[in-house]
Amino acid sequence: MFPKLQTPAQLAAVRDEFAAAGKKLVFTNGCFDLLHVGHVRYLQAARALGDALLVAVNGDASVRALKGPARPINREDDRAEVLAALACVDFVTVFQTERVTELVRTIRPHVYAKGGDYTVKSLDPGERAALREASAEIRILPLVPGKSTTALLARASA
Repeated sequence: MFPKLQTPAQLAAVRDEFAAAGKKLVFTNGCFDLLHVGHVRYLQAARALGDALLVAVNGDASVRALKGPARPINREDDRAEVLAALACVDFVTVFQTERVTELVRTIRPHVYAKGGDYTVKSLDPGERAALREASAEIRILPLVPGKSTTALLARASA
């Protein structure tokens, strides 16, 4: 059994061990600022696509760049710890860039999962290229209607 919180280099080694054993490492990423049922259902579905699930969590600076100056609500270490506590999550790493392109190149996951607010075409072109280089299968998973951090924040401020 591996510790859940891993560096990219450690995760690349895990991926290689999985490949040698004929197992698939599933990779997903996101802010996961306020964990809610939509996240949990999505992560469970992503985990079902392979033998282990790696969640790459946006660092605080990249969340601010993507979501605005009022975010994140929870700090990166707290978000990573909460995700690591989920049974469906096998590995967690924090990345500081807005895009996971270099992380994908380092880890070379077998499967890349993204939520239904994306399409393969709407993924960042650099990320798509890195996934193609890694021969990763891209899977878009359905959203849970009405379950989002934005909706939670809107209700909380109403």
